[in-house]
Amino acid sequence: MSTTLAFDQEDPTDAPVTNTPHERRQIGANLIIGATIVTAIIAAALVSFVWTPFDPTNIEISDRLQGVGWEGHVLGTDHFGRDVLSQLMVGARNTLFIGILAVGIALVIGVPLGGLAAARRGWLEESVMRLSDVMYAFPAILLAILLSAARGPGTSSAMIAIGVAYIPIVARVTRGAALTVFQTDYITAAHSYGRGKTYVFVRHVVPNISSVLIVQATVLFALAILAEAALSYLGLGAQPPTPSWGRSLFEAQTFFRLRPALAFFPGLAIAISVIGINLLGDGIRDYLDPKLAEKS
Repeated sequence: MSTTLAFDQEDPTDAPVTNTPHERRQIGANLIIGATIVTAIIAAALVSFVWTPFDPTNIEISDRLQGVGWEGHVLGTDHFGRDVLSQLMVGARNTLFIGILAVGIALVIGVPLGGLAAARRGWLEESVMRLSDVMYAFPAILLAILLSAARGPGTSSAMIAIGVAYIPIVARVTRGAALTVFQTDYITAAHSYGRGKTYVFVRHVVPNISSVLIVQATVLFALAILAEAALSYLGLGAQPPTPSWGRSLFEAQTFFRLRPALAFFPGLAIAISVIGINLLGDGIRDYLDPKLAEKS
């Protein structure tokens, strides 16, 4: 009876992974479409600092509830006569501000916590993970309500609530990805040269899990946009007269039968933003993933 030695067999996991032309085109399409949408949103937010078609906070009762048209108010006006396009542009600024800082809070705290759990293991890992479970039990809306009661509703309360709510997600993702990297041979070699775990994590682990962190950050950024809209809808986000997409949706519900476009445009802005950020994140992840890289 013949036998085959294990080391004579080719490990299918060692075979080079190549992209088909369709997959490469899909990666490029995701990057281009996502980058275009995100760039347009950022451009609208930046332009709003220096120019808007009308003053977004100016109330003109005589112009209230105007329809869509190419003359005057392109996207119409709301029930106070404020220009809808101008409010969307300034609302993009508020949405991006909260999203960036909320995700920044989650990354700055969550990545070190996850790295600490992966590097130290034992009781310290269990303590960090159980703390993450406790933090994960409090949704962003509940945290925003608590912060609003203590500090008052506003942009800072929404930003902190969303950021804190996402810390355990980042910590768990970081820990899972870092555990795999810590088991590799080059990490063992780095330790054998006397490198400390903090140095190894920053110098070797973080660059190797950067693609995971990037895609997770984009997912959280998209979720932060939805969370900010929800908090503003409930009156816990940006306060009047600061324009907000979520509050525009709340104010539009009273006049939905008369002017459905008042709810359509901010809802469309939220949906397009989430889709664009997710496409951009997927494209970047696929581009940075060595297993998906094109082999020559």
